[in-house]
Amino acid sequence: MGSLHIPFPEEEEKNLGKAKLDHTHLVNLFKCQQNYLNHFFQNLDLSQTLTFTQTLLNTKGTIFFTGVGKSGFVAQKISQTLVSLGIKSGYLSPVGALHGDIGILSSEDLLVLFSKSGNSEELLKLVPCAKAKRAYLISVTSVKPNGLMPLCDLNVHLPLERELCPFDLAPVTSTAIQMVFGDTVAIALMGARNLSKEEYAANHPAGRIGKCLIFKVKDLMKKKEELPVCQEDDLIMDQLVELTSKGCGCLLVIDDDYHLLGTFTDGDLRRTLKASKEKIFKLKVGEMCNRTRGQLVRCNGNQAMREDGITTITVQFLPVINDENIVIGIVTLHGLVSPGL
Repeated sequence: MGSLHIPFPEEEEKNLGKAKLDHTHLVNLFKCQQNYLNHFFQNLDLSQTLTFTQTLLNTKGTIFFTGVGKSGFVAQKISQTLVSLGIKSGYLSPVGALHGDIGILSSEDLLVLFSKSGNSEELLKLVPCAKAKRAYLISVTSVKPNGLMPLCDLNVHLPLERELCPFDLAPVTSTAIQMVFGDTVAIALMGARNLSKEEYAANHPAGRIGKCLIFKVKDLMKKKEELPVCQEDDLIMDQLVELTSKGCGCLLVIDDDYHLLGTFTDGDLRRTLKASKEKIFKLKVGEMCNRTRGQLVRCNGNQAMREDGITTITVQFLPVINDENIVIGIVTLHGLVSPGL
């Protein structure tokens, strides 16, 4: 038999009683963290921040970020944010750099070192090696003076009142302000580079944001022989195959020149059958179709999905017409769901 102990229900209740969340304490923690973050915003040297941001903007090479521990995770995240904005960036592990990865650095590159204390041994060892590659070095720290400051070309101080940790040790507030600082600078770079929605979308092709901007109406609409069309003089019962086989849940009622006159849905069919019963065999589509404009997309098919608001579709289908009211396609709810829109 193993030594695994499975507690009885009464033991679990007893143990749960030892760990009880103090709701008031939790609320106070959030208030304290808010105050610590306010301290950061109120005391941040904006001239330093401006110089830092402009330096990143002027970099001809790649902007590398590095850090140890939690600061390392922040460095990775900020680097990934810049990459998503089309800015050449990367994360350089301080340990990996000392074992060959520093070979990626060049004299046109910039290395940002995130560190709360500025005295991390791994970063201090990395600095002379990065200098030998003639990269531009920037330290971003919260304690001063520190070991990195005299070694780097530029220094940014992130004001830290204290950590939220009761021992003032766990890096929770310091990493929060590092993240806020880095992400805010990233958005400033985004604005300075006049990044368009289309350029942003090109970097996020698999996400919903990118798809909404990249996918064109013509990419997702059914067209030509796929369209469930009929004319208003057609008998409803003669168009059942057209209504069901095209998988759109509707008929587009058109004239001889393909102008849209109305729509007739499978729901309209059920309501008509219930109200008319056997008389439905003599009814024409034009007598029962919906002639209100409803939700129509007027386009030439080349607009992005987001431009036409199609992604907010709340019905099963949207007829697509051109400026002459001629039907050129139909977008279905299933057609949006399939590609993840």
